[in-house]
Amino acid sequence: MKDKHFEPLDSEEKELMESIKNDEFVSIRKNREKEISDAMQRAQATLKKDKRMNIRISERDLKNLKIRALEEGIPYQTLVSMVLHKYLSGKLKETA
Repeated sequence: MKDKHFEPLDSEEKELMESIKNDEFVSIRKNREKEISDAMQRAQATLKKDKRMNIRISERDLKNLKIRALEEGIPYQTLVSMVLHKYLSGKLKETA
């Protein structure tokens, strides 16, 4: 019986899986270890919380923020930080 977690979802993924099985998939990166190290350093710098910010927020918004954070299983300050980061990096967009 196949594990559903590893089944390709679409034709592109099936093509990639077939390519990997046939040893056709070749990395074009020349210095993979350095790239991984650089990415790790950037990630750590991004996650480093070295500045403090105090804001005023309505009681209703704070209550809803704490509820949402509880649903996500994270501290509400972490949720605020995540939302701000996503918005500033363009990964969170306003909807009309």
